[in-house]
Amino acid sequence: MDWKKKNYFGHGNFEDWLSYLFNVSGLTSSPHSPLKSIHWKPSKGSTDVFLTTEDECLLRGYIEKAIFAECALEIDRTEVAGTSDNPSSGHIPFIAKLIARDTNLGRTHLFTLNYDTLFEQAMEELGVQYFDGFSGRANSRFDPSVYGLDIYYPGDVAEGRVRRFDKFLQFYKLHGSIHWNSKPDGSFHARHQDLSFAKAYRDAAPKEKAVLLQTLKFGAIEPFGILPTSQKFTQTLDMPYAHLFRLFHARLNQPQTFLIVAGYGFGDDHVTRIIETALMNPSLVMLVIEPAPASAIHKRIRRYQGLGQRAFVLSERLNAGTKCTYKVATFSDFAQNVMPDIKWLEDYKRLRAFEGQIKKADEDPNDKAQGS
Repeated sequence: MDWKKKNYFGHGNFEDWLSYLFNVSGLTSSPHSPLKSIHWKPSKGSTDVFLTTEDECLLRGYIEKAIFAECALEIDRTEVAGTSDNPSSGHIPFIAKLIARDTNLGRTHLFTLNYDTLFEQAMEELGVQYFDGFSGRANSRFDPSVYGLDIYYPGDVAEGRVRRFDKFLQFYKLHGSIHWNSKPDGSFHARHQDLSFAKAYRDAAPKEKAVLLQTLKFGAIEPFGILPTSQKFTQTLDMPYAHLFRLFHARLNQPQTFLIVAGYGFGDDHVTRIIETALMNPSLVMLVIEPAPASAIHKRIRRYQGLGQRAFVLSERLNAGTKCTYKVATFSDFAQNVMPDIKWLEDYKRLRAFEGQIKKADEDPNDKAQGS
């Protein structure tokens, strides 16, 4: 909210503001629309503002690019090697501990509303295989049938000696991803790219950001997902999102399901309705990670508990007169300190650290000279 006020962003939240813009753009851009233009209300103390259809489309495109840049985050790749001085984002330990569960209990299914690719980057660092709804390598194309597949070690099938590959999970991005793009024929494709160019945008001042959005790098960014507007539910009825939400609903209604909710404030009605419907599943247990004890989520969970003691919330425990520190019950804290430790992650970190030492020794000419 402070950022919004500082940058004269008007009243209401960002989703409301963006909804107005996209609705206006939709009303005026269609050749079949009877509306030629819409008069924008002037802000207090300013003159009238008139945006043409071209201006509205251009502004919409810049906002999509800005959202892309804010979500083009990169994981700290030195974390696995144990050489990072930065606190863990939590993605690497979270993924590592998820896949450590007994495969006889079924595969882990990870659903996210985030556009960023931090989970994919974490899985790559850990050597974790995953299906994300896309098939193909050179030209990945959305194909929901991949969610019915699994990975096994080769073996003698006739003698029943085939084993499941341990480091594997099913991954779903319900609102899309910054590495997705749609084609004119309606198909969706996925391609990861170097995200380092976006860091300069996130570090820049507002006026500098406006200049960067007009550069060639940002010009290549295409629409990538369901943006935070009032049209979100309608867009989930289109492909590929309809497939993903159907699978989300089906997974929550499976017997003996344990649902961990982290980083979601129950603000999207189309998602919350699926979760609330799934609470009718008598064997579903839900744990919500929420840092703030005073959050409205606590009230919501108490209401869910009326359906049976199967909904719980994890928060910081405060003493009288103290305030929330937002250091515990966060995603990172939950992944590192609440989820059980696993031995293979520590062994894997030691291995990667050793690989780094060997690589450094090979690259250091002084070490070679001393060795000779």
